[in-house]
Amino acid sequence: MSNTVQSNTKMASAFLFIHAQTSLHPGCGTALGTVDLPIQRQRHTGWPTIAGSALKGILRDAYREMRKSHYGNNRKKANEEDANLVAIFGPGKVEESSAHAGALSVTDARILAYPVRSLRGVFAWVTCPAVLYGLVRDLGLSGMSQADLPLPAGLTNVGRNQALVPTKSPLLVGGNKIVLEEFDFQVVGDCNRLADWLAQQSFLADDSFTPQRMQKHLVVLHDDDFGHFVRHATEVMARIALDYERKTVKSGALFHQEFLPPETLFYTVLLAYESRQEEKKKETAQQEEQQQPTRKLSAQEILKQVADCLAQTKYLQIGGDETTGKGLCAVRVYSG
Repeated sequence: MSNTVQSNTKMASAFLFIHAQTSLHPGCGTALGTVDLPIQRQRHTGWPTIAGSALKGILRDAYREMRKSHYGNNRKKANEEDANLVAIFGPGKVEESSAHAGALSVTDARILAYPVRSLRGVFAWVTCPAVLYGLVRDLGLSGMSQADLPLPAGLTNVGRNQALVPTKSPLLVGGNKIVLEEFDFQVVGDCNRLADWLAQQSFLADDSFTPQRMQKHLVVLHDDDFGHFVRHATEVMARIALDYERKTVKSGALFHQEFLPPETLFYTVLLAYESRQEEKKKETAQQEEQQQPTRKLSAQEILKQVADCLAQTKYLQIGGDETTGKGLCAVRVYSG
């Protein structure tokens, strides 16, 4: 984890790519339309997002699961007493919540590529210039080299009903057109290098199939075309509760829930700072065994702790309906 923000050794950064393996419901808790349980969306774009506060809680839970074996598999004890966990995420005890802040900041996750049904090649991952320019900006925010992201040469010239598609993509119809949902798009250039970069950085290292698919199935659309798909091509499922005696729907128990489809790709920025809690000395043999730190952790050490945890965990459950298999996501840390 050698990357820093503005060459400041008290801050380190990395990207966390989130690849949905099953349908995903990062719920917002309110309904203003016909969908009772919609997903979280940015207010100004209507594009899907995942709140940073939710992601930080999920990361804390993953780290706690990794550390609980040092405390007799007691999750509560690990959450409150593990010094590294408290340094990274903040105190676990309510009465100590104002003692210091955690050393890890997690931004809201942004949509990076969205799966859309295709006439050829099953589905495509679609993205757009606004998404890619946001990615460039976040690379700069993180202190990483913006030049590392190979943007397509014709990116600014992509118009409505036009697309950039990898050369010899199986999505092509007649050699110069693709059809997504009920819309056809004229191919006006390629995005080969961008597709290669996303394939190399976004997916688990031991996943050989998905990167190969990304290299051939990435599509860059106009911002408005992309916006249409992420607003209107989600999964909306009707949910019911049954009256077991009559085997009919209970009164008022029918509702509709929105999901993001499997293969949706997000990213979030992890910003780590030097740990903020007071230094503690090892006073007992138990503390020695549990590897309590005797000094403050640097920003780089904080980020490495999180990255090592995620490398070991590989998958996180994000959003609702865990017991029905929803929200299973593969995660990978990218640090430039």
